[in-house]
Amino acid sequence: MAQLVKIYDCISRYEWNPYRYPSQFIRLKQENWRELYDVWKDHTPVHIEEESPDQNTLQRLFHWSGFLKKEDDFPQEEPALHQFTEMELRSYFLNQLLPIQLKWATSTVSDVSFMDENIYEDERLTYFLQRFPDIYLIMYYPLFQVKDATFDAEIIMIGPLGIEIIYMLDEAENAIIYADGERTWTIEQDFKKKKIISPLLALKRNEHIIKGILHARDVHIPIKKTVLARNNIIVSNQEPYNTQVIGSNDYEEWFQEKRSIQLPLKHAQLHALETLLMYCVTTSVRRPEWEDERNIPFED
Repeated sequence: MAQLVKIYDCISRYEWNPYRYPSQFIRLKQENWRELYDVWKDHTPVHIEEESPDQNTLQRLFHWSGFLKKEDDFPQEEPALHQFTEMELRSYFLNQLLPIQLKWATSTVSDVSFMDENIYEDERLTYFLQRFPDIYLIMYYPLFQVKDATFDAEIIMIGPLGIEIIYMLDEAENAIIYADGERTWTIEQDFKKKKIISPLLALKRNEHIIKGILHARDVHIPIKKTVLARNNIIVSNQEPYNTQVIGSNDYEEWFQEKRSIQLPLKHAQLHALETLLMYCVTTSVRRPEWEDERNIPFED
């Protein structure tokens, strides 16, 4: 499960310590999965000190291991785990991790950002988080502040081998995309055609901004650009420079290549994350309990 390190302009705990939280997430996820798998395999209850009888197995595990605090709500009730196949158990585990990832990506101990509840139904976000390994750090449409200008970025995937800027195209499955120009592309569906602004323009702007930010901090890491249309054929005469154009015919190879990389988190990867987060826009408010503590007068 890839890690959501930034979403829009929300505050993220990864901003506090980008070197600590990525490895902590991997460790906690692995520990929780092993515990849950053992419970499922042996059909025995998990034994955790001070466990609450009204908490389900996964909730107790997440609280015990540090994913959640005791006051945090858990997403939903636990089904009968012993009835799951192993694949169903994995799917259940990942689905329960998603709200926790969103909590990490929208709040810290002292501050919180407000997020539309519809984000839980965002299939594109779920795809990136649940289909890729946790060595990938996902910045989901972040906002960058460069000098006096705010810049809306595309999806940024920071991996051990470099940064990939991804422009997503989600058209109807019977639509064909013609990458026939630098400035506009054509989409044909049911014998009707429409023009769209070429994704290459947005990718070039993203690359320019990201390269500028990293160069200013003397961070060196490869950057490449990708147009991704998982469900559509893309017809292109030639592939643009340093840009992958991935349609449905090429998708599986691209996807499996990402999943096959088995490398640890790299220092350059975390350094790049730290640098990009420094230039991100963040909108948040203080948690009410922190405001209450600040307003308590000192007693003599």
